[in-house]
Amino acid sequence: MLPPEASQANPSLSVDISGAPTSASTGGRDLAMSSNAAPEPSSSEPSEGSEFAELLEQYAERTPLGFMPGELREGRVIEVRDGWVYVDVGLKQEGVLPERELKEVGRLDQVEPGLKVGVTIVGRTEEGYYRLSAVKATRPVDWAGLERAFAEQQVISGTVVEAVKGGFRVDIGVLAFMPASRSGVREPEQMQALIGEQIRCKIVQLDTAREDVVVDRRVVLEEEERAARERLWESLQEGSVVEGTVRSITDYGAFVDLGGVDGLLHVSELSWDRAKKPSDLLREGERIQVKILAIDREKRRISLSLKQLLPDPWSTAAERYPVGARVRGVVTRLAEFGAFVQLEPGVEGLIHLSDLAWSKKIRKPSDVVSPGDAVEVVVLAVDPANRRMSLSLKQALGDPWDEVDTRYPVGSVVEAKVLNVEKFGIFVEISDGVEGFIHISDVTSERRLRHPNEVVKPGDTVRAMVLEVDRARRRLRLGMKQLEPTPLDRYVAEHRVGDVVSGRVARVEGQVAEVELADGVWGRCRLDSGSTSQPSGDLPTGAADLKSLTALLAAKWKGQLGTSQVSTEVRVGQIRSFRILQLGSQAGAIELQLVA
Repeated sequence: MLPPEASQANPSLSVDISGAPTSASTGGRDLAMSSNAAPEPSSSEPSEGSEFAELLEQYAERTPLGFMPGELREGRVIEVRDGWVYVDVGLKQEGVLPERELKEVGRLDQVEPGLKVGVTIVGRTEEGYYRLSAVKATRPVDWAGLERAFAEQQVISGTVVEAVKGGFRVDIGVLAFMPASRSGVREPEQMQALIGEQIRCKIVQLDTAREDVVVDRRVVLEEEERAARERLWESLQEGSVVEGTVRSITDYGAFVDLGGVDGLLHVSELSWDRAKKPSDLLREGERIQVKILAIDREKRRISLSLKQLLPDPWSTAAERYPVGARVRGVVTRLAEFGAFVQLEPGVEGLIHLSDLAWSKKIRKPSDVVSPGDAVEVVVLAVDPANRRMSLSLKQALGDPWDEVDTRYPVGSVVEAKVLNVEKFGIFVEISDGVEGFIHISDVTSERRLRHPNEVVKPGDTVRAMVLEVDRARRRLRLGMKQLEPTPLDRYVAEHRVGDVVSGRVARVEGQVAEVELADGVWGRCRLDSGSTSQPSGDLPTGAADLKSLTALLAAKWKGQLGTSQVSTEVRVGQIRSFRILQLGSQAGAIELQLVA
């Protein structure tokens, strides 16, 4: 392959005595010298004992090419243009060769001016440039050389002449056959591009009698690949940074070709962000730089890292997330003991189950949060060395006990959910994070309980009165019986202001009499002067028979006692009639007026 402006001159030449080039013969044993054919005999013909090498030297001196075909030289790259490399090989004219060939043979990523390269001179172009090849191998010059190369399995050079049925014709000094399966290429485009290329191969079949030669390029490529891998294995060191190509991507990572040797880039070493998938960060064929973490030469395994080449976000986490700071993050995953929150790629913190909510009824993280939730949290602790951070969700929400004494003052009535029922009392939840306790003695006044579960069960909603608030100890005492109707409540519900009722005078102090209207119901009556008197024997007093007093009151309430005689004297123990002036549900809130 030549520059667009150049065409290839056939490197296989035969030279007459005067040195003028003519077309080479391609048949019989004379073809063994094809491109290196000796000049025809002349008057200065060497003696019979002259070595064939001397003839070659004479040919080299007399050839107008100025070089020996197949000669190895070291050159320096002058210029790279339009896919061709121009090389100074120490002769009057520069040489050219395809950039692609130099990269493949030399395993180079970049060809730049000044690079020293080893090349083989294989001919000239019509423009006068030396045609070069990066393939460095000798070419046998006779059938004896071919037999020696076959016996010793030497690597020789040749030029692919044309494609034929089943393979290629290759000029190695004679025309040899190379099967397509042993060419080292498979695609039709690659096979077509092989024509005209200088290759390295081995003779795998030789029949001098029939002039039958078969060569194999693939075996040379495989040997070179193995040798390159061994050299690469020797050159790789742990901790070094190398460049490679992503060969394949899996769920657990990616395999990177380092130039003939594969290394595993595990998913945990892709990024500081553990949530990323390999396919989110890489694509097959991509060139990346990686760091070698470990080399197992016995098992031929290499562990690589991509994230080690990136800044570690934990190195400055303590400064960016000080203790007590309120920060925002996203819940990434849940565990039995808490929820993990990502604050930034590579930095995650843990909200322990106890820090998810103030409520003690939380049994698992999913009761509060789900993956993907955006949350605000408070930083409790940062441990960059162990890459750990403790967070709190409930601290960000605020402590409900800070305002409990203003939200639930003593005497206020609340509705609460029964959490647990014990023999000694009931635990209830008033709001998130605020729980209270109802002692068994404060459950009911209607009957004596053996166990609170006679009245309530977990999950019930009850009404209770706040009896005591202790914010420092986070305790709230409640009572249910305090909300049960009292005899006074029932009496008030059954009567109205203006009703005339009967009652027993229990005590008289000055101008005020205390009147028992019913069991546990008391009223107050203001008396006029002269209406009071000391107790008499009309009715039982002091330790009087309770049955007689009850019967007497009942008879009076039913109107069985006459009221025709009205006495202005009020004595303790009398059953008198009163009109209700004021009616209230609080003790002493019933005001009476004596009517009889």
